[in-house]
Parts: sequence; structure tokens; C-alpha cells
Amino acid sequence: MGQDSHLHSLIKAVSWRIFGSAATAGLVYLFTHNKTAALSVGGAEAFGKIFLFYAHERLWNQFRLRGIKGRTRSSLQTET
Repeated sequence: MGQDSHLHSLIKAVSWRIFGSAATAGLVYLFTHNKTAALSVGGAEAFGKIFLFYAHERLWNQFRLRGIKGRTRSSLQTET
């Protein structure tokens, strides 16, 4: 398994947040009937969570690569 590029992680983060933030904005609108509040909350959530998702992806790739670097598939299977 190869390491995802920084651009790939960023694209995944943005595309996922579009869906997630639309759902959040929809819920805020459903409860408040206020378009401004819905868009504000959805926008703030999107930017914050894009950063968190990107950071998580980069850390996960580092962890995953350090955990299997230099090991063969058969040595990983015998350790379980």
C-alpha cells in the first residue's frame, strides 16, 4: 500500500466536508429556520474540519508507514 499524496488528502478532506457541512447547515436550518445561521455554522464547521481531517490523514499515513516499514507480509501475519 502506498502513501497518499498531500494533494489527494486535501481533495478527500474538501469533498467530504462539502457533504458533511451541507448536512449540518440543513439541520441548523431545520431547527432555526434561519438561513444566515445555517450557512454560518456550516461554513465555520467546514473550514475547521477540513483542517482536522487533513491533519488526521497525514498523521495516519505516518503511523501506517512506520508500523510496517521493513516488514514482510508474512512476518506481519505471524505476529497476530
